[in-house]
Amino acid sequence: MSEIEILPRPFDAPESQALIRAALADLGRRYGGSGDETPVDATEFEPPAGTFLVAYLGGEPVGCGGWRSHGDDGETAELKRMYTSPAARGRGVARAVLAAVEQSARDAGRKRIVLECGDRQPEAIAMYTAAGYERIPNFGFYADEPGCLSFGRPL
Repeated sequence: MSEIEILPRPFDAPESQALIRAALADLGRRYGGSGDETPVDATEFEPPAGTFLVAYLGGEPVGCGGWRSHGDDGETAELKRMYTSPAARGRGVARAVLAAVEQSARDAGRKRIVLECGDRQPEAIAMYTAAGYERIPNFGFYADEPGCLSFGRPL
């Protein structure tokens, strides 16, 4: 098995955008529509307000995830755009990206991380709960939608 390499990349870089398009297509298959209408601006993932990371196996981009600031306290990060390509699933990519995103947020002074996902993502929910995330009150663009699940944990 190739070693997973995780590197910061601009949110709007070609490899980031290719993975994000794949993530949104996956969400679209699960939920319909474009997959996620949450407003996202590439500048939200620029340090120090956030970071976007791409995972590589054998030099090929296979996963991604990032964080952006959440709220006004400067202590909370929001996890966004976590994705692993189907060919790389089951190889620890998502867990490695999640750990790298958390470390990046921690290094930037964040004390807590939150995320929202939907009830049609059982693999993601299992990974987040195994990593210590707990249900929190729903927030964000889909807070009032049926099936919205929000999670958080201290960093």
